[in-house]
Amino acid sequence: MIEFKLANTNDFETLALLGRITFKESHGAYIEDKTNLTAYLNSAFSIAKTIEELKNPDAVYYIIYNDKFPVGYAKLVLNATIEFVPSEKSCRLERIYILDQFIAMKFGHQLLDFVLKKAKELNFKNVWLSVYIKNTRAIHFYEKNDFKNVGSINFKIGEQGYENPILSKRL
Repeated sequence: MIEFKLANTNDFETLALLGRITFKESHGAYIEDKTNLTAYLNSAFSIAKTIEELKNPDAVYYIIYNDKFPVGYAKLVLNATIEFVPSEKSCRLERIYILDQFIAMKFGHQLLDFVLKKAKELNFKNVWLSVYIKNTRAIHFYEKNDFKNVGSINFKIGEQGYENPILSKRL
């Protein structure tokens, strides 16, 4: 049975571990310098950083469970603006990750639908995200869900920059 849970500070270990594993699964092959990858994982998905983010009222996390087993999560940043997207009530889907072994089961689609519904309930008009340009599976997933390419940013991991298209969807 699929369940969605609004995460709270008690979920820090689950989110830190899911974040670390799923980021490495989805991006690890693209990052040439594995020292940079390890440093990024240690920083972005540390227990302290995860607890700090969970305390931020503008960061909302949702965990998806399959038979009570956490298989992925999403992070929605409220009132997030970027030059490529109209600033009227915009939010950012900063993270949406599913463990590799569960991707084929379409949990990503269910989680995306759930998060977009929640964003709409919060009266947001636009949702945007960035995705690594070589992550064609993710780009195709978003395009299939009516996200449009509206710009590009450079995302740094260590000293290496990675081009990330900005994709946006009107809610």
